Amino acid sequence: MKPITTMRRALEDTALLGGILPGDTWRAWRILLIATMGEALTAPERATFKQFTGRETEPSSRVDEAAFVVGRRGGKSRSMSVLASYIAGLCDHSDKLVPGERGVLLCIAPDQRQAAITLNYTAAAFERSKMLRQLIEDRTADTLRLKNGIDIEVRAASFRRLRGPTYIAVLADEAAFWYTADGGSANADTEILNAVRPGLATTGGPLIIGSSPYARRGELWALYKAHHGPDGDARIIVAQGASRDFNPSLAEAVVSRAYARDPVAASAEYGGMFRTDIESLLTREAVEAVVSPGIYERPPLASINYVAFVDPAGGSGKDSMTLAIGHRDGDGIILDAVRERKPTFSPEHVTAEFCAILKLYRVSKVTGDRFAGEWAREPFRKFGVAYDPAAEPKSNLYRDLLPAINSKLLDLLDHSGLINQLISLERRTARGGRESIDHPPNGHDDVANAVAGLASVLSKKQTSYDDTLAWVDSRAMADRHASIEAFMKATAPKSARMSRGGIVMEN
Repeated sequence: MKPITTMRRALEDTALLGGILPGDTWRAWRILLIATMGEALTAPERATFKQFTGRETEPSSRVDEAAFVVGRRGGKSRSMSVLASYIAGLCDHSDKLVPGERGVLLCIAPDQRQAAITLNYTAAAFERSKMLRQLIEDRTADTLRLKNGIDIEVRAASFRRLRGPTYIAVLADEAAFWYTADGGSANADTEILNAVRPGLATTGGPLIIGSSPYARRGELWALYKAHHGPDGDARIIVAQGASRDFNPSLAEAVVSRAYARDPVAASAEYGGMFRTDIESLLTREAVEAVVSPGIYERPPLASINYVAFVDPAGGSGKDSMTLAIGHRDGDGIILDAVRERKPTFSPEHVTAEFCAILKLYRVSKVTGDRFAGEWAREPFRKFGVAYDPAAEPKSNLYRDLLPAINSKLLDLLDHSGLINQLISLERRTARGGRESIDHPPNGHDDVANAVAGLASVLSKKQTSYDDTLAWVDSRAMADRHASIEAFMKATAPKSARMSRGGIVMEN
């Protein structure tokens, strides 16, 4: 990568990128971008650099990796688009590309919609520059094609789609909200970054991460722990700051109200601090220990009484409609069948499909997510299946599922979606110590919810059965004592009297 001009000059020249991050509002970002490209800072700029990175001096050369841990509305997407525009349009990569090879500047985000935001900002930066707009060859939904042999592409965070190309740089947006290896996903942030790093090896291009912080796990947290402050690698910088540190134009009242509502959440959202109130509920090892490898469904048997739980959905949102069927086997709970229908779908058609499966397992009554409300009753009733709302909210179902999994009282199917959703569940502690359990941001738990609900129903049925046995046993014992007492009264001599311990003879 050979700069055609410096980052500093590009940010000052309105014919280049000078009109995109102007004035004091964007000063912090300009300083960090200049330092990222290995350019010298002034003494006042160096003080700002130290404020955010914890280091006395800027790098002496362009960094290999950088992470900007900044609160929401802190200007990350706009600043990352300037960096993308500079690397793609104002640097020469011809010495690292073979003739005919196109270099790729890749922008990754949690989903395609968020990735497109960065592309829109980048396309706007090229259009606003008198010089850079001349480089635009074509624009599609996910690619800005340049005449200099560079493509700026955006993709969702999926490691399977990221292998192969030669990357001149990789920009990762909101990496704190990708799945993590701790959460058990096969598409973890570690796998994604491992997939793109070899693509940077040829060009020596930088890996840049810009994200609001979240839980203390994953690649972003690991980078922060290892490289924020004076002891980190000189070729890796990590900057951290609050939203208003990077964007003073953000209304202070917005931030103050957020802190008043939830100080812990606001410290991450706007304060730029990693959250300390979130941890994973289950480990991958615990979940996989209760999975029957290679068993994807168990057929209905005439000798077994089955129970079902359903998590309804409207069909047009982001939630799936899910069904779990299972039974008890002694103290254990066996999962026999799972169904998931992802949106978009017709709720009536899916209800008909689920009811047909329920009849195969001779289930005439299903328990469902309590928040589905009355609207879920009628569709199931129409197909001859009664619908009862769950007594417990979702968070309580997960809480009760934890000891069942850790004690290996469950026998789960080999269902990758279920496994990943269970491992991704997060335990959060709110003010006052109230605990909740839910899926992570941008995650899903519809299959996990159905299985947790099923386990809860089956556990209660066993408790009810055990209580009934205990009652029957106590009644039988009482009847037995009563019969003995009556017999003794009838056969005892008149000179005897009864006591609680038996017959007492009187003189």
